[in-house]
Amino acid sequence: MPATAPSDLAALLLAWYDRNHRSLPWRAEAGQAADPYRVWLSEIMLQQTTVQAVIPYFLKFVERWPDVASLAAAPLDDILVAWAGLGYYARARNLHACARMIAEWRDGRFPEDEDSLSALPGIGAYTAAAIAAIAFGRHAVVVDGNVERVMARLFAATEPLPKVKPALRRFAASLTPADRPGDYAQAAMDLGATLCTPKSPACGLCPWMNACEGRKRGIAAALPARAQKAERPVRRGIAFWILRKDGAVLLRRRAPEGLLGGMMEIPSTPWDDRSWSLTEAGGQAPLETEWRLLPGLVRHTFTHFHLELQVAVGKAGTRPAIRGIWCPLDRLGDQALPSVMRKVVRHALAKGY
Repeated sequence: MPATAPSDLAALLLAWYDRNHRSLPWRAEAGQAADPYRVWLSEIMLQQTTVQAVIPYFLKFVERWPDVASLAAAPLDDILVAWAGLGYYARARNLHACARMIAEWRDGRFPEDEDSLSALPGIGAYTAAAIAAIAFGRHAVVVDGNVERVMARLFAATEPLPKVKPALRRFAASLTPADRPGDYAQAAMDLGATLCTPKSPACGLCPWMNACEGRKRGIAAALPARAQKAERPVRRGIAFWILRKDGAVLLRRRAPEGLLGGMMEIPSTPWDDRSWSLTEAGGQAPLETEWRLLPGLVRHTFTHFHLELQVAVGKAGTRPAIRGIWCPLDRLGDQALPSVMRKVVRHALAKGY
């Protein structure tokens, strides 16, 4: 345990933050009140996504939908199209559902306490704490991956993740001050993002250098320890690139729940661990036609598995009765296609289809 008192550690960190905080588009300037809408939007986007990846998406969203009412009034497809590339598309669906709930049921006002925030779609314990602390100045314990790393090193917590998480949360709670809890939360996250980084932490610049037990023991860079992850399995499938005589390509909407729920897709076989033959795949195709496999694979990695897709090309008649929509090639950018499907599109177009 650090010998420095928790209040002193908090004061050191806040003083460092006042001098060195990151300038981010969702943060309020010193002396200004935080906008709960911008805080909420950024926190949803930042789930499992880096700050640098989020910034252009955030700026695009707030320019197009500057408040929760405008976001709530937007069609879900427009939000999914704007979200495309950020991944984890359930976040976009929950974002829209949450905006509608706030706009319709709460007159556009966000709740201020963690319990009420946690009852909204897409807001878990971490996000509720972050919004409560940053947007409303509530005394809430905010623990993301950056904060976990800082706490593991400061307290020399050697038990591996995820088992050590409850202890890291207790450590974070012991340091969170009643005064300026939102600034403290952002300071702890900034410390992890800029100095106490996963590799080669800049201990000599850290405001907690002298108190850090991990540094004293020479083990800071190795913390937090992590349990060995199982290898991701590989799933395979065949996507069907179907062109109509007028040059339009067939798209269909995925089921609303589950992976990539509600997004548009190039039709495909199920994704499983077997290698599909073109004969087998033909039974899963949206129509009967002459299929030809393109050379090469489309590869994409999801959280829990790697995906390998072959692309089969075929042609449809003038007015085939098929479930889905026909989209001109020059309008594919207007569709809510997830990253893996954009790869399929690029693969087919690169081969001249």
